[in-house]
Amino acid sequence: MIQSLRVTILDDHQSVIDGYLYRLGSAPQVDVVATILFGEELESTLKSHPTDVLLLDVNVPSSPDNPNPYPILHAIPALLQQHPNLAILVVSMYAERGLIRSVMEVGASGYILKDDQVAIRDLGNIVRSVAGGGIYFSQKAHQLYAEYLIRNDSEELTPRQREALSMCAAYPDWTMSQLAQKMAISNSTVRNLLSGAYVKLKVHNRSAAIAKARQLGLISPEPPTRSN
Repeated sequence: MIQSLRVTILDDHQSVIDGYLYRLGSAPQVDVVATILFGEELESTLKSHPTDVLLLDVNVPSSPDNPNPYPILHAIPALLQQHPNLAILVVSMYAERGLIRSVMEVGASGYILKDDQVAIRDLGNIVRSVAGGGIYFSQKAHQLYAEYLIRNDSEELTPRQREALSMCAAYPDWTMSQLAQKMAISNSTVRNLLSGAYVKLKVHNRSAAIAKARQLGLISPEPPTRSN
């Protein structure tokens, strides 16, 4: 029996949570294990409710007594260190290039805009994609992040991005933790390298990135089929 993907939702609007529950409720093999309204509840919730994908709003209050925004740019790397196989999918109303860049650089697996009805309707498939190591952006968020990457890092893949993809090609079944250990870097750094490569290659997951990189001659080609 296939194990359901476990999802936790952090958003400070119950109506938004209810919308996610409606979309994910009909998605096969997806189980929402927890919903919370305040950022400071997140760490204890993930400890008590093992989670594969976290849907994370970027602008939630820290606690009932502290309405200031929860520091997600501090929280994301800490959560990924504690939960190496967790995928964090940011869902926000803010289409801001700097914010998109910041959450991706600390290890998020994607950025969905709340007014992107196509993405919200397809939330179940998106959750499955990021749980499997893929990334997902709303179209506008993708455009903003791609503009930043190309302007600051050229359109070509960096040597480190090519190294990460070559590792993925060599060990296609390895988890993010195994790749990070082999490359002697953190899980969030691996996520950042791969997400940047996906955006530049205009793909959404590991297998598509490997195929595109091979097609462009950026990594070693697929080995020929051996005959008996």
